Order: sequence, then C-alpha cells, then structure tokens
Amino acid sequence: MHSSLELKRDVDAIQIPSGETVHLPIGTKVIITQSLGGTYTVATDFGLARIQSKDVDALGIDPKAEEKKEQASSSSNIPAEAGELEQEVWSQLRNVYDPEIPVNIVDLGLVYDCRVVETAEGKKRAEVKMTLTAPGCGMGPTIAADAQSRIMTIEDMDDAAVELVWDPAWNQDMISIEGKMKLGMI
Repeated sequence: MHSSLELKRDVDAIQIPSGETVHLPIGTKVIITQSLGGTYTVATDFGLARIQSKDVDALGIDPKAEEKKEQASSSSNIPAEAGELEQEVWSQLRNVYDPEIPVNIVDLGLVYDCRVVETAEGKKRAEVKMTLTAPGCGMGPTIAADAQSRIMTIEDMDDAAVELVWDPAWNQDMISIEGKMKLGMI
C-alpha cells in the first residue's frame, strides 16, 4: 500500500505497539502501511499509529467507499453450529485486526468463544472471549474495544462484552486455513 499523504484534520490515533492515544495534528505527513477492516496503520516521524475507521476522513478517504467486509462463511474457525445472529457476530469480528498482522482476529484463532445470550430482560447480548498473540501486547484493550464496537453495529444486538483471556495460551496451530494461506504458511 505505502501511500504518502498529509492529514486533512487533527485526529487521535493509537500508537503501536504501546496502545497509548497519540494526537496527530492537521498537516502531519504519514505513510499508509496497512489497511485492514476499515482501520489504517500509518507510519509517522515518531513511529507507527493506528487510525480507527471512524476517523479515516482525516486521511482524505471516503469511509463508505473503503469499507471492506469479509464473508463469515469463509473461515474454518467459525463453528458450523453457530446460529444466525452468532454468524453476524463472527462476521463483524472478521473485520477486526491486530494492526501488525494482516489477518483478522477470527482467522488468527484469537477468538476462543462467541455466543449470543438472552438476558433476563429479553435483550440480546454477545459474549466473546478472545486472546492476543502475546500477553504483553499494549494493543489488547484497543483490539477488544474495536471488536465490541463492531458487534454493536448489528441491528438486533443490545449489548456486547469482549473479555481478554490467556488460557489456553495462543499458538500458531490456532490460525485458520485461510489465515495460514494469507500468511504464506501453507
């Protein structure tokens, strides 16, 4: 990708790999190094940063024209018995990426559990348990928040909870066939 440009407006971004918020002023020169799931990883004079999908207009990009959605049915990591609403949750999770890896969190095998439950009030709540490739990753809370935000775009979803867990420890065997192909592992 590697497109060089200047920011069209001020924007808050997430510094990689610390996960801290960093303010990028209008006119900052950036190089787009990766675009996945509607978010952009940019190289700046101080290092890498992630610009969230809601702020891509700062890059001069039309968010509607750039939105890319992968089909949930194309991942071997999605359980065949998942119901329709759960399939929608999985589909949204396939739009969430670790900014340093060009494979979504579902195909990376980071999502351990995904279910939709009905609360006592009759509301639909998505409950997701996920992990990270490394426990010390500063981007963990940002990735989990992105996952929760994506789930909440589902029309029939009333609430979502994304929990970071560390057991079992993630390993490369958890990557889907599709993810391994994208990473050149098979």
